[in-house]
Amino acid sequence: MSLQLHNSLAGKKQIFTPLQAGKVGMYVCGVTVYDYCHVGHARVMIVFDVVYRWLKHLGYDVSYVRNFTDVDDKIIARAAERNIDIQILTDEMIAAFHEDMDALGCLRPSLEPRATTHMDEMINMIEALIARDCAYVSDSGDVLYAVRSFDGYGKLSGKNIDDLESGSRVDVDDKKRDPLDFVLWKLAKAGEPSWDSPWGKGRPGWHIECSAMSCEHLGDTFDIHGGGMDLKFPHHENEIAQACAANGGDFARYWLHNGFVNINAEKMSKSLGNFFTIREVLEKYHPEVLRMFVLGTHYRSPLDFSDAALDVAKAGLDRLYETKRRLSDKLLESEDVSKAFSSAMNDDFNTPEGLAELFECSRRINKGLNDDVDMSLDIQHFSAMSALLGIVQQDAETWFQGNSDDNAAIEALIVERAEAKKARDFARSDAIRDELAAQGIVLEDGASGTTWKRG
Repeated sequence: MSLQLHNSLAGKKQIFTPLQAGKVGMYVCGVTVYDYCHVGHARVMIVFDVVYRWLKHLGYDVSYVRNFTDVDDKIIARAAERNIDIQILTDEMIAAFHEDMDALGCLRPSLEPRATTHMDEMINMIEALIARDCAYVSDSGDVLYAVRSFDGYGKLSGKNIDDLESGSRVDVDDKKRDPLDFVLWKLAKAGEPSWDSPWGKGRPGWHIECSAMSCEHLGDTFDIHGGGMDLKFPHHENEIAQACAANGGDFARYWLHNGFVNINAEKMSKSLGNFFTIREVLEKYHPEVLRMFVLGTHYRSPLDFSDAALDVAKAGLDRLYETKRRLSDKLLESEDVSKAFSSAMNDDFNTPEGLAELFECSRRINKGLNDDVDMSLDIQHFSAMSALLGIVQQDAETWFQGNSDDNAAIEALIVERAEAKKARDFARSDAIRDELAAQGIVLEDGASGTTWKRG
């Protein structure tokens, strides 16, 4: 089966055909480095880490570019709040970002450009837009993009330009020719960081960064552009308008957007204040649990965050690690995956189906070990599929030692269940069994007492 991607630009799945045989250029919008990353950021990075891994598995030479926005109103405000230079803040937050991503098992991209090191590229693109009458210098001195100058505006988001109104995501400015026009270059205020430009000292607007950096490193037309669904409009729409108008290329040919992470049916975000940082989650859960939680839902679907969902992810990992522990020295490094797994991943990176095949492989291995059957092929598949998903990468004994507190809690519940049975409190006894079963714990009652295992 050929790799199929759901292309947001086309609104449907399409067979992936790269511009250049054997090579893929992929750009993913990174983070604004003023604070620690939250679970929403983790989802983006894990999703595109798996995309990166699978493309490499298919044999592509992948140039994966992911940027850092390191100058921005929020960064300036946070640096002032802490009374430090913005570069000290951004260096600190980039280091923290790398710590979080390394913990989550995300591979480093090929390049991680910073906005502040690409001012020349942004200025050149803005000059090209002005020369093509797609941008203008306003009375305030800021440079603005003339949205109605670009005939294709709205083709990614499906929005009709005549129906659009200025709102919370569009800066209202009486110096604009049209309320939908957006800033390409803003003149610096007193005390703000600034760079020289033909229009005076200032700094770029947010949208121009990604257009300039992606084209600089991947060319005017490249294969894949990714990011969160919240960036589809206006950020990605504006990227297309800027890059296509300035360079004449097609910009990105395939657009991939992951769904939101929700809490109580609302998108998790810093602006709403309903977020958990990755570091807060990792105080309670192993990083692989968070990764497993993310991969358990298709990347385009909403993801509902809760402790209960993380507990389910952990129970599933425990089962896989139990298989790995049984295999002991039988595990081998392998790139050989099953046909079912390959079909799932080639179907728009369907990680829930891929996980289902990994669990089925685990079941077959355990049955084969019990029956003393040669399971070498499934063992190779188990190893390769786990690695491509970035899970079950710890030593099995270390994994269970790290969960020693959980083991103690399980033993305590087994003791409580035994006491409930002695007291003929069968309702409580059954409730404990059900509680443990929900965690993937199987109880086996025997003459010598109750033993347990992860199912």
